Formats: sequence, C-alpha cells, structure tokens
Amino acid sequence: MTKIFETKIVSIGEQAPNMIEEANMLILFGMEAPADLADYCYKISNKDLSGSIVPGVRLVIDGAVYPVTAVGNVVEQNLSALGHITIAFDGSCEGSLPGTLHVEAGEIPALKEGSVIELVA
Repeated sequence: MTKIFETKIVSIGEQAPNMIEEANMLILFGMEAPADLADYCYKISNKDLSGSIVPGVRLVIDGAVYPVTAVGNVVEQNLSALGHITIAFDGSCEGSLPGTLHVEAGEIPALKEGSVIELVA
C-alpha cells in the first residue's frame, strides 16, 4: 500500500455535517475556501498529492475504508491546487461532476477537527 494523500480536518463549516446527512457528500477545501462555500466545507491542512487517483484507490477516513469507484476529470487538479473535492458516497461507476470523487456507499464516520483523511493506492 502506498499513501498518495493525507490530510487532517482543521475546521468544520456550520452546514458541512448536513451535506453528509442529506446528500451523502463530503466537501473538502483547503484553508483558502471562499467565504460563501466555507460553511459547507471541511477545511483541510494539506493538499499535496503524490500519485494518481483512479478507481481502486482507497479513501480512508479515521480508519474506515471506501474503495474509489469513479473519479471526475479535475479531481487531482482541484485537490492539488485548492484542496477542494467533493466526495460522493454513492458507489457510482461513472463520474457525475468534474470535481467529484465517488466511493462505495457506506456509513460515514463522525468527522471532527483532527480527523485523518487518506488516499491509498
């Protein structure tokens, strides 16, 4: 296993947990998240990506594993430049939006400041 990305949640927007509950989506953004989006995001501390994100890579959140099923065509670019991606816990095999990473559906752990998010090849 090769870790290609690791970050920690440093702050949680007021509406971010609702996005998980209502839409099964987790929105990540680096510390420079625009004010109008910050309420819906989990801000992260790192945006260094050291490999390709492709189906079969595993998303790991606080030890819970979710296989990647589809990758939007700007996920890597957005993650590296802005720390910004949307993670959809829907198991879709086709990317819906360019900045969306799809993973197998599953129970999403309760995220908190300090939660660790990784991508492992």
